[in-house]
Amino acid sequence: MKGLAAGIGVVFLSPILIAGTGTGMMLASSADAVQSSGSFSSCLSDIDSDKVAEQVTKILDGASRKDVHVEGLDLPAEQVPNAQTIVAAGLSLDVPKKGQIIALATAMQESRLRNLAYGDRDSLGLFQQRPSQGWGSAEQIRDPTYASEQFYKHLLKVSGWQQMTVTQAAQAVQKSGLPDAYAQWEKLATALQAAIAKTFPGGGDADGKDKQSTTTGCAPGQDGSGFGRIPEGSVPKGYSIPKDADPKARKAITWAMQQLGTLYQWGGSCTNSHGPDPMGRCDCSSLMQQAYAHAGITLTRTTYTQVNEGKAISPAHLKPGDLIFSRGNAAWPEHVGMYMGEGLVIEAPRTTKPVRITPIKDWTILAARRVL
Repeated sequence: MKGLAAGIGVVFLSPILIAGTGTGMMLASSADAVQSSGSFSSCLSDIDSDKVAEQVTKILDGASRKDVHVEGLDLPAEQVPNAQTIVAAGLSLDVPKKGQIIALATAMQESRLRNLAYGDRDSLGLFQQRPSQGWGSAEQIRDPTYASEQFYKHLLKVSGWQQMTVTQAAQAVQKSGLPDAYAQWEKLATALQAAIAKTFPGGGDADGKDKQSTTTGCAPGQDGSGFGRIPEGSVPKGYSIPKDADPKARKAITWAMQQLGTLYQWGGSCTNSHGPDPMGRCDCSSLMQQAYAHAGITLTRTTYTQVNEGKAISPAHLKPGDLIFSRGNAAWPEHVGMYMGEGLVIEAPRTTKPVRITPIKDWTILAARRVL
């Protein structure tokens, strides 16, 4: 379900100026306890990349975040999902590994990887982008996926960015008042990118481009593209639920397929999608809830709670019936679908669109859960 936009603007005490940028100098409250750029530079130069990768992987695999410590991140439960969103957006746009590292380092400097609702003047979000400077509306900028994509689109327009240092490339996009500040985050950004990218299909390759070389639960090439164009509301010719699918997953997928072609309804219960009452139709999360209810499994109602159901799994090891989440960020996703096997996903996409089957190659997966 599409979440309501977070409110813009907060009240904070004793603001401390910590970074000035072309997109707007960032302000942080004294409660944030943000250190100066110089103090970070010394403590992060000797960071243990392997240890960071180990701890980040634990978070992404569903470990209790209160027991995880990531050097250089004071709020890993909030910061790591935001970093995951940045990497996911980079992979979806075919941005090479270096570009993802630049984006992570930039967000670390601008917001400490937090989706801030405040900043100098009208600066907002992970990258402290400004609506008044053409980065988008306040609501758009507070969407981590949108903000990440906008950063990448600006970066890719910079001539020769791949030959620049991290600081030079970040500065070309941000035009910061502290142009050398981004360098201090390079090693941590590199460790984060390596740990996060390998959880995505094909994300661990050298340049972060071959996203389908190790597709989700399928043999190479079986990313759904082999079915060609799939008419909305139809079952692709040649598809059948994999024989080794869990019996309950099979029931859930079968029931969900019976809703194909019915129109999406935000807030709809999905209890009578073929009936005359629009509120009996499905939205993304009610489709998942009702499909599994018919298989004897109880799920909560919204994407925001379903992302905590069952156990976390790697998107590289999906099985039929697994829930996959996109849009927003990994901790607060706005959309959910069900993996069907054979590189396909069934979903209730959005207003005016019917329940449909789509290839998984079209998804930017932020999280995946196994509820069986």
